[in-house]
Amino acid sequence: MTTTDLTVPRRRIADLDVSAVGLGCMGMNFGYGATAADEAEAIATLNDAIDIGVNFLDTADMYAAGANETLLARVLADRRDQVVLATKVGITLGDDGYPNGTNGSAEYVRASIDGSLRRLGVDTVDLYYLHRVDPQVPVEETIGAMVELVAAGKVRRLGISEASAGTLRRASAVHPIAALQSEWSIFSRDIEDSVVPAARELGIAIVPYSPLGRGLLTGSAAAAAPGDNDFRTTLPRWQGENLTANLALVQRIREIADALDATAGQVALAWLLAQGDDVIPIPGTKRRRYLRENAAATALNLPADALAELSAMRAAGDRYPDMDWVAGETIAAPSA
Repeated sequence: MTTTDLTVPRRRIADLDVSAVGLGCMGMNFGYGATAADEAEAIATLNDAIDIGVNFLDTADMYAAGANETLLARVLADRRDQVVLATKVGITLGDDGYPNGTNGSAEYVRASIDGSLRRLGVDTVDLYYLHRVDPQVPVEETIGAMVELVAAGKVRRLGISEASAGTLRRASAVHPIAALQSEWSIFSRDIEDSVVPAARELGIAIVPYSPLGRGLLTGSAAAAAPGDNDFRTTLPRWQGENLTANLALVQRIREIADALDATAGQVALAWLLAQGDDVIPIPGTKRRRYLRENAAATALNLPADALAELSAMRAAGDRYPDMDWVAGETIAAPSA
């Protein structure tokens, strides 16, 4: 799909008018072996996103211990009114800068939003997610504290990440939840049985993170090598026989893409976009080239036979080393 003369369509998250494909900013300086040398290209990518109509930017207070928010501030300083801005609260970090737990207390929520607003250089966040539910704190208590932020004008809409269907219903009973952010892609299908139907029952938009399988669906597995500070090398799907099986599926996706004059990544995004108008994937990139490639996926219409074949695919291996999030909604790796 060509990236010239892009017109990125819009979708809705409550009353927020967002690009059908957003931009996940985590990898710009966190989690994928990122270095400070990439910062200039990351800033250029953020500006290019806004220029071509990708207005939905996603960050979190934990990404690079707040430095990801500070990075966005450099662009928001001049372009805040052109952006729908999302950030998150609830994951705590250890001394190594990686997740070590959750905190959903009201006190933590109140302190965290002020830190995020300061780092971002803004007065209001458009969408504020509970990044992970704290198993030690009733979700009603956490959402209740977040409602106070709405009343104070610090937050416009509330979201939640990696929540079960039951938790979605409990949270929504306290305050309308505008968006659910969870991993969803051709290779990550966990949420389809119960979570997606619950979100739709409640009128909650679905914001898939890692819609390209953390790069696996684009064929970038070779980019992650043990010892290079890229956490993907710890994931079951990127190891041994699982990786071999998954790369065979990626090759088939590439064949489908070739027949459509598209890339494998564009096919993966188009598959998600075809799941419903309430789906807004947020592929992450720190390169203008890939930003434009991802945005062009909004113009790709997959034939019915391709959609069916892609929907039937299943990746080998769990997406995390431990899948406790399904039952206990705990974290196991750095994630969007």
